[in-house]
Amino acid sequence: MSPRDRLTDGLYGLGWGAVRKLPEPVAARLGRTIADIAWKRRGKGVLRLESNLARVVPDAPPERLAELSKAGMRSYMRYWMESFRLPSWTAERVRENVVIHDVRHLTDGLAAGRGVILALPHLANWDLAGVWVTRTLNTPFTTVAERLRPESLYDRFVAYRESLGMEVLPHSGGSAFGTLARRLRAGGLVCLVADRDLSASGVEVTYFGETARMPAGPAMLAQQTGALLLPVTLWYDEAPVMHGRVHPPVEVPRSGTRAEKTSSMTQALADAYATGIAEHPEDWHMLQRLWLSDLEPRTAGGESRAAGGGTRAGEGRT
Repeated sequence: MSPRDRLTDGLYGLGWGAVRKLPEPVAARLGRTIADIAWKRRGKGVLRLESNLARVVPDAPPERLAELSKAGMRSYMRYWMESFRLPSWTAERVRENVVIHDVRHLTDGLAAGRGVILALPHLANWDLAGVWVTRTLNTPFTTVAERLRPESLYDRFVAYRESLGMEVLPHSGGSAFGTLARRLRAGGLVCLVADRDLSASGVEVTYFGETARMPAGPAMLAQQTGALLLPVTLWYDEAPVMHGRVHPPVEVPRSGTRAEKTSSMTQALADAYATGIAEHPEDWHMLQRLWLSDLEPRTAGGESRAAGGGTRAGEGRT
């Protein structure tokens, strides 16, 4: 393990150990302080966040974008402070601090014995939403995590999410899709963070007026298994409450090729995500490049346009 990998692993270990033991007001202040310091430094992640937010609120002046990016960094650090402490949250606390709207779309699908896919963007705290599912609905689910470096860090994330009641599959290896399909055919629940895919297999969608790529997995799983595909968006209210909305099902088109159906369904997911992000842009944690135009290596003037930041580690993709 390289020195950098050891440092990364050590910092996450410190977060799960030390932050979890702090009094909640102290942990919240620590998160805001770290967020404000990062925002003032104007690093690549902050600049990328502001660039992304400029697509969401195109008429916003620079000072408004700066306000949103500062609020966004605070929201992002709130995610981390909560996540480090989630293993100690009781079921009662989860019920009191998470409000899910239109949850009937999910519960009706599960009650019917039909597999359900929840597809989410990078909004608020999807780990907390997952804990609400496992502890309030008493429903386990399966998700996917990308392999992280160092391996010990990936193991930490898997152990953390499994402790919250989630089955975690590695993204690499090619077997995740088949396992997810089996869980869905058995009437199970699958949850995926599914709003960014820069691979060649990503589906192109129109997102806030520009072209981006999103994973094909949710739409393909729904087609192959007959599972219900439900977009979900999240947002923070005044601490400590988080809200979520389960959007109406994305239906499989009656006609068209598999690729055409996948494209249409993925666009429907993108539209639902865009609605939630436009309503709560400060809770959108997209510190990486997303639109294809940002992936072009050179501008007309010859300068590199590539700029990105970190993202939430261990997130599901398929």
